[in-house]
Parts: sequence; C-alpha cells; structure tokens
Amino acid sequence: MKKVYRSLSFCAVYLLMLFSVPLNAQSVNVSGTINDDSAQPLPGVSILEKGTANGTTTDVEGKYNINVTSGSSVLVVSFIGYKTQEITVNNRSSINLSLDPDVTALDEVIVTGYSVDKRRELTGAVSTVKAKDLTYAATGNVEQMLQGRVPGVTVITNGQPGTTSQIRIRGFGSFGGNAPLYIVDGVPTGDVNFINPDDIETTTVLKDAAAASIYGARAASGVIVYTTKRGKKGQKLNVTYDNLFGFTQPGDGQEMLKPQEFADWTWQAIRNT
Repeated sequence: MKKVYRSLSFCAVYLLMLFSVPLNAQSVNVSGTINDDSAQPLPGVSILEKGTANGTTTDVEGKYNINVTSGSSVLVVSFIGYKTQEITVNNRSSINLSLDPDVTALDEVIVTGYSVDKRRELTGAVSTVKAKDLTYAATGNVEQMLQGRVPGVTVITNGQPGTTSQIRIRGFGSFGGNAPLYIVDGVPTGDVNFINPDDIETTTVLKDAAAASIYGARAASGVIVYTTKRGKKGQKLNVTYDNLFGFTQPGDGQEMLKPQEFADWTWQAIRNT
C-alpha cells in the first residue's frame, strides 16, 4: 500500500514539473533604458504591463527591469510631462525608449492678475478648468460648475433654485469669511451669478499664498479668475447652439393631509421631542 502511495506521489510531482516548464517558458524578462528627447536618462518613469498590476519604475540612471507574462505583452510607459507610449514586447529581452515631451500640457495658458503665462513657466499652486468642461452639466449657477473639477476646491450647495453656492479653496480657516475673491475680466466682484457659463473662456483658480502678492489681503481665501470670451482680430465667425429640454410624467402625486391629520402629526412630533 505504501508503494502505491509513493508511486502516486511521484507521478503527481512529475506532472507538476511538466506543467511548470511551459509556464516558466512563457514569461519574458525585459530590461532597458529610457531617455528623454535629448538622450538624458529619465528616473521615475512608470513601466506597466497593460491589463495587469505588474509594473516597475526606472532608477536614477533611467534603467528598468520587468518580468512580463508572455512575449506578446504590451508595456505602457508614462511619465509626467511626456507622451505615453505603448510598446509590444515581441519576445525581446532589451527595449530602449526615448520619450517625447507633451507640448500640449506644458503650453497650457494660465491667467493671473498681471500676466498670461504658460504652465511650464509657473511655480505657484494654480489650477485651470477648460471652457467646455463648464457646460457639461445643466445648471444655472456657474459656481456649481467647479464641483469635482479642481483639486482642493469644495463647492457647498443646497440645490434650491435661486440660491448661491459656497466655494472653499483653503477650507474653513477664519471666522470672518472663507469665500474666495472673484475676478471677472480684471474687475474684483463678490458675486458671479450674473455670468453665463457659455461666455467663459478661461477659469483659473489661484490656491497658494502667492495670490496675496497680487490681490492683497482679499486673496486670503484664494482667488478665482474668470475671463470671458471676446472678439479677436482675424477670427472667423463661429455660431453655436445649445438646447436643453425635459418632460414630466403626469401622475396622481402625493396625497395631501387633511387638517385633522396635519394637526395629529404635528402633535405627535411635539410629543416625540
């Protein structure tokens, strides 16, 4: 009986060894160096096997090493300020790459109080919102358009028609007031409900203390700079049309309380308190 168990154990181990051989043969070790457009090594570049959580980063010399599941795997190479690339392994053990700068992201225009700068030349904590992002949601309050679109900015609203929203850029840091300063086309204002979201060209949120050097103590809770659209020399005529409609399904609705029922509910609420 012991001989039978030994034979079965030996067969099981042998079968596991047979199955493990092709599995190990499928994995491929890939290494290489990642440089920028000037042939300088890039440290901290993310290399991820597409569709998996298998990934690594480059060292200070721009070198990396990763084991992928198969020779047909795809490597996703990404780095801040550079274009993301997807490279198929094709059973190669060495892959060297050169990343190109993402000029679109670096040339994004930032409107401050005294100049219009490019993002690559700006050192302050500044966020921008594209004009098309302000028209996705249907709302009559331009302040609600910033909800969830700027990191660190909180929009508080009760949803009641005609009410204004509260924007907090630096949290609740003072007892006097935590509302930010609004600048519309260079003019300070305390209310922006008169602005049509379709008329806004750029939205810049100044979040750091450097805004105080431009607007003084009024910028203690942050600054939101709005620039409206205007005509430009040589610009062609452009007409856009936006439409919003809705419908209400008729029904019986909720039944109203009778005077005696309303009095009973009110008396019950008083007793419960």
